[in-house]
This record gives sequence, C-alpha cells and structure tokens, in this order.
Amino acid sequence: MVTIAAADASQNLFQQVLDAAIPIGPYQLHWTELVGVLIGVASAYLGMKRLVWAWPVGIVANILLFFVYTGALFGADQRIPLFGQAGRQIFFIVTSIYGWWRWSQVRRLNHAGDASGVAITPRWATGRERTVSVAFWLVGTVIAAQVFRMLSEAAPNPFWSPQWWFFWCDAWIFVGSIVATYAMARGWNEFWLAWIAVDLVGVPLGFATDYVPTSVLYIFYGLFVVYGFSQWVKVTRTSDRADVEPDLTAVKTG
Repeated sequence: MVTIAAADASQNLFQQVLDAAIPIGPYQLHWTELVGVLIGVASAYLGMKRLVWAWPVGIVANILLFFVYTGALFGADQRIPLFGQAGRQIFFIVTSIYGWWRWSQVRRLNHAGDASGVAITPRWATGRERTVSVAFWLVGTVIAAQVFRMLSEAAPNPFWSPQWWFFWCDAWIFVGSIVATYAMARGWNEFWLAWIAVDLVGVPLGFATDYVPTSVLYIFYGLFVVYGFSQWVKVTRTSDRADVEPDLTAVKTG
C-alpha cells in the first residue's frame, strides 16, 4: 500500500505541494518530481516521433521541475539545492519556445502534406556546428561552475556543504541541457547523444545528493534516449533531403 508523507500543517500551500511524497525506504519520491519526470518522458517520446507537441508538453515538465529544484533554494524543504537543475528549467522554457516555433514553421514549409504529422527531417550536424556546440558546452561549464560557487558562498545552505566536484557536475548538466535542447530544435541527431552525456553525470549526481528516486527514473529515461537516437538515425539514412530553413520575413508578413 502506497502512503503519502504528511505535510507540516504550519507550511504554506506551496511548501505542502513540494513536500508531498511517497516514502521509498529511506528516501522520498516527491510527487512534483515524479509527475515532472514522467511528463518529460512523454515530451521525449513526442520528440522521437518528431511531433510539434513535444515542445509545449516539455514546457509543462520544465515548470514543474523548476519548482522542485527551487524548493530547496527557498527553504521549502531540506534537500540540497541544485542551482544548475533549477536554472536550466528557465533556459529549457526559452529554448523550447524557439523549438516550438521552428518545428511549427518547418512543418508548415516542408511537411504540410505529411499525414503522420511529423515536423522535421532529422540530420547530422555539420563539423562547424559540432565544434561550436562543444566549445560552448566546455566554456559554458567553466563559467557556470564559478557562478554557482559564488551563489552558494553568498547564501550558504545550513543543511549541507558542497564538495569541490558538485559545482562542476551541476554546471555540466546545466550547459549540456541547453546544448541538447537547442540541437533538438535544429533537428540534429546529436541532441540524443548530448542527453546521454548529461545523464552520465546527472544520474550519479542525483544519487550523491539524495535525489535517488529521480535518478532511478532517469536511468530508464536514458535507455529511452538510446532508442530514440536509433530511430532518428534510421530516418536520416532513409531520407534523401534536408528541410528548408523557415523564412523569418515570410513569417512576419504572412
């Protein structure tokens, strides 16, 4: 029988929602985390199918997970605050709006008669695109790690003391998630590989910071990412054309 952890009556409604959880041994699976991750998986499935709905569904997951990770920042619970995890949800929303627009326009230009409803034809990134993405990821990680360290020192948390590697891992996940989401918006096959690189750090970080149930969920999500990558590559091999870039002028005047 599943039991729900009781919320402190002295907490406000926001805190009670964040703290509602299913006890799993010594850990708590918070409902907002569970629902956010599951909606994220649904978004990934729609992305694998190349459907525009992947983006608005993903935004819903980002909003939920933003409150999960900012809960610790604002003292709603005693879990470790993950600055990168919280901050990346904002960038997810911004990038997802771009991806939503781009997939909608590309579908209108190139896939209007496709009964399957697919939005784009995936492709491999060019050498220049890969170089810029990797450079942005590496340089961004260095900068973000220092920013996260300064934020932690400016507002130390009484419940934990970060190890030296914590900010580097959080920064890697933060910047890598931006790269992966942008690559998905562009329709690059590499976006799946970027998510794998993010999860290779994110899952161990989750275990190390007691977000264990979420880490377990992301292990299964990682297996799905591998499958999604194989599906996009299959489409790339059988396609003999590339999508035309949307015309911004036409969009504004049309």
